[in-house]
Amino acid sequence: MIISSKLDIHGVRGRVVEKLSGFRREGESWFCGSSLPSDVVVVVNEVKFHLHKFPLVSRCGKMASIFEESKSGQETPFIVALEEFPGGADVFLKVAKFCYGSRLELTSRNVVILYCAAEYLEMNDDFGEENLQSKLENFFHGYILKHWKDCVLALQSCETVVTRADKLQLPSRCIDAMGVMICTDSSLFGWPMKMYGSLQSPGGSILWNGINTGAKLHSDDSNWWFEDVSYLGVRFFERLIHVLEGKGVNLKILARAVMHYGTRNLPGLSRWQGEKTDNKPLAVSSFSISQLNLDLKTLLETVIKLVPEKRGKSFCRFLLGLLRNALIMGLDSKFLDSLEKRIGIQLEFATLDTLLIPRFSDSETLYDVDCVERIVRHFVCSEVDPNSLPHSDHDQGTSPFSGRLKSVTKLVDGYLAEVASDVNLKPGKFRILASTLPDSSRTLYDALYRAIDIYLKEHPWLTEKESENLCSIIDFEKLSIDACFHASQNERLPMRVVLQVLFFEQMHLRAALANYLNVVGSQAGPPSAASPMIIAQQNQSLKVNMDRMRSRVGELEQEFSKIRDQMRKMSNRQSFLGTPRFQFKGMGCKLLAPADAKMGILDSRGSSRRA
Repeated sequence: MIISSKLDIHGVRGRVVEKLSGFRREGESWFCGSSLPSDVVVVVNEVKFHLHKFPLVSRCGKMASIFEESKSGQETPFIVALEEFPGGADVFLKVAKFCYGSRLELTSRNVVILYCAAEYLEMNDDFGEENLQSKLENFFHGYILKHWKDCVLALQSCETVVTRADKLQLPSRCIDAMGVMICTDSSLFGWPMKMYGSLQSPGGSILWNGINTGAKLHSDDSNWWFEDVSYLGVRFFERLIHVLEGKGVNLKILARAVMHYGTRNLPGLSRWQGEKTDNKPLAVSSFSISQLNLDLKTLLETVIKLVPEKRGKSFCRFLLGLLRNALIMGLDSKFLDSLEKRIGIQLEFATLDTLLIPRFSDSETLYDVDCVERIVRHFVCSEVDPNSLPHSDHDQGTSPFSGRLKSVTKLVDGYLAEVASDVNLKPGKFRILASTLPDSSRTLYDALYRAIDIYLKEHPWLTEKESENLCSIIDFEKLSIDACFHASQNERLPMRVVLQVLFFEQMHLRAALANYLNVVGSQAGPPSAASPMIIAQQNQSLKVNMDRMRSRVGELEQEFSKIRDQMRKMSNRQSFLGTPRFQFKGMGCKLLAPADAKMGILDSRGSSRRA
């Protein structure tokens, strides 16, 4: 929009303007192209403007007041210094040209800064009809507030003069107008809600050279504004979200908007969100105003406060990304506690890659195990007394917490296997994290055994006692037959642990053999119509399997006897207390343990006590 001031051609100001041929610059000074000598020097940010008194006084109330308050005997030219002028020398040059009758182009990018400058110089209608301030108000109200693109750009431009703009309520008016547009059906507006590179008709069809193609833009109506507002400064984005909350916008939509804003502006979040930045539609702000330099710490704190309560995989991933940034930037503990708690209550949606949070402090460990431990504790505390959950398979399967608990247990065991290779990770921290979940969380201890095996492999300097203490968190009765077989031959395990493993492996094999015989007996019935060849093949397969199981049981008994003899010799030489004594009887074993035994005690029912 082009505007100009009406000239009083019969006054002195008119005679000055008639002789005006433009402005020229010489070094750090601007000169008015008039044959009349300059009688006023206006200084803005050390830039001097050599102007005339009457064009300024006739339009600027501030200049008129300065001249009235000055002493009449002051030498010419009169020097006026304008401190903290909005927009600096460039904006004052535009205002000066307006005072001299030159045309002034108004855009969504300069209307706010010119509005603040006009208010600073008191360029209202008391100093000339249709003065600059009234022209700017008409343009702002009649054009800016009715167009989404211009509203966003005008709000962006408020960042540099936020104090004066707030005094004039310009940001609030932009935000309110944007809130109305967001809450209104986009098909009711006569302008494109978002600049997609190709224009959009009022009904949503794509325009090509002004012709309605009939093709519709495939986009979610609820998120068309996310990309544009992601270029706003954090203070204005926060105010916009609060306005939308007041207007009753769905919290899920607001959560997605905050996630998009954080992903767009915080480093590293896009990688953890898995978003692709290529082939994104071109937003209004992306080609109009470059993004402002944001205070990342303030931005992160604001995003954490704005994110509403929500659950889901993408949201949990976003929270973990925020937590990483919070740890890097050293945010206050209240923000860290808030994030850890919110992640903990939906930990079943987390993935292993996002949970592997590096240690950003001076600690020697690679990963922040303490942080993950706190998150797991928040998960456990999110349910009322998880240890009181029923232990039967039927009840665990129907419990609303059981499904979440199984997912988190699998996640934690996988995390333990990943961090186990860290040579600086203390066995105490490893054991505490593994013990954070309730005993009922693991139906099988194979994954935990694997993690402990990796830890023992990467920490060969552990003492026998430390290794036994670490292995005590395993319930060997809940190891699968394959895991028991591996553990019985694992040289990294302490001898007492191997002894327990052998005992329970023998029990598993005996139970499997008994079940196998029961199945075979139940299948034996009246002769069927099956061919003799098929029956012979089945019998041969059964015979081979039974021979293998009997052979394995025999091997176990031999290994068990050897370890028993070694334990007795060690007990005689080193006077070990509490070493169990076993007496084999056929396929069974009977445990005779001293009353004061505290380590590696087994009973005939197959239960184990932990150190």
